[in-house]
Amino acid sequence: MRASGTFKVAGFTPAPVAGPAIETALPVGVATMDKLYEGEVAGRSATLFTAAFDQATSTGTYVAMESFEGELNGRVGAFNFAHSATTMGAGGQDEFFIIVPRSGTGALAGIGGTGGIAVDADGTHRIWFDYDLRR
Repeated sequence: MRASGTFKVAGFTPAPVAGPAIETALPVGVATMDKLYEGEVAGRSATLFTAAFDQATSTGTYVAMESFEGELNGRVGAFNFAHSATTMGAGGQDEFFIIVPRSGTGALAGIGGTGGIAVDADGTHRIWFDYDLRR
């Protein structure tokens, strides 16, 4: 099954991190994020976000773990999903997106699958899940 929707970042809070023992050309940052979803994907998520990113060149990689609660195609529950991507100035590459197995609750118990995130030219953030509930 597929569920898709749009989302907005409702909060982005950098988290203090002790300096790494190894210095690299791109510093690593950590933040928490809150997102709100509309569409076939409706609800909210809390995100742990880590990135090594250069704002000047839009180059870097992020890794995120999200805890979502809400609805997928009207089924109510919660689950975790992880995603990552690299950018070299424009667009993503080496993208990764997976629903964490055995993380579902409620009507989303047993959820598994993949998905993706895209950002339109106008800044609209889109998300989709290709999932099943038999895991």
